[in-house]
Amino acid sequence: MKQKNHPGVYLPPPLVYVAFFFLSIFIQNNIPINANWQNTIQANVIGWILIIISGLFIVSALQRFITSRNTLITIRPAKSLQTNGIYSITRNPMYLGLLLLYSGIATFRGNWWTFILIPLLIIVLQSYVIRKEELYLNRAFGEEFEAYRKKVRRWI
Repeated sequence: MKQKNHPGVYLPPPLVYVAFFFLSIFIQNNIPINANWQNTIQANVIGWILIIISGLFIVSALQRFITSRNTLITIRPAKSLQTNGIYSITRNPMYLGLLLLYSGIATFRGNWWTFILIPLLIIVLQSYVIRKEELYLNRAFGEEFEAYRKKVRRWI
């Protein structure tokens, strides 16, 4: 069987975050957990800090992709392996940035279910998205990816 020249991730990863966020809202509507903390100054400060940090990760990652003329579309082949800039700190800066954004929005929304679902979200990301991407990068870049994988952590 011929292997795909892409990771084979057909659902855009940001939609995974969106789906979990809406799932948390659905659960909150059916099994509510008190979230009075959302209207506090502390919650607003924490939410903004998370969103600002998420922006730094996401913008830095996007800048690397634009500079290298690489693709963000997970059903297209990668032109190069990203290892510099933010990618020297984490192998998945966009997913980490999206997780911080998800958490920041959850802080404003005041929904504990959004936070409770984070471990399940990470499991889905790692099994559906990251595992496939890493298998593809290993096929496409071999030793270069293996050396990078040993040097840089998946999340942080």
